[in-house]
Amino acid sequence: MGLFSLTGATGYAQNATNKPLNIIYIMTDDHSYQTISAYGSQCNQTPNIDRIGAEGTIFRNSFVTNSISGPSRAVLLTGKFSHLNGFKTNYDHFDGSQQTFPKLLQQAGYETAVVGKWHLTSDPTGFDYWNILLGQGDYYNPKFNKMGEITKKNGYATNLTTDIALDWIE
Repeated sequence: MGLFSLTGATGYAQNATNKPLNIIYIMTDDHSYQTISAYGSQCNQTPNIDRIGAEGTIFRNSFVTNSISGPSRAVLLTGKFSHLNGFKTNYDHFDGSQQTFPKLLQQAGYETAVVGKWHLTSDPTGFDYWNILLGQGDYYNPKFNKMGEITKKNGYATNLTTDIALDWIE
């Protein structure tokens, strides 16, 4: 799971009071629309994901051009097909010098962070703060790379990622 959190002092998205909106983008692994009850799944009940969707936005007309873990993230970050962003397989190296949506949000005055699974074999760029799992990430007692410092944390990766993200947001 990766959390892209974007909070802002200025920016494009604004509400009725003309204050910039906070944006929190949560990306989870291995959840197709058939596995989330907010999308009408009959096989799973996902009340917490459903609540987040009900209070925010559910994308009902979005598509992936590469559904493999790392390449999917590269497509999301760049808005480019895998053959154009250079990250076609989980064994490639992501070129962080290219334009990404977090960099654009930074330019618009947002503070950006990524926490959790990165899986792009490079350090994140375009983020004011990052604390990512190494590689795929271990489920239990994983290693994190916090802005270049590797530490091992005791616990379950999802809980640790959530706690780290909430600490940053606060």
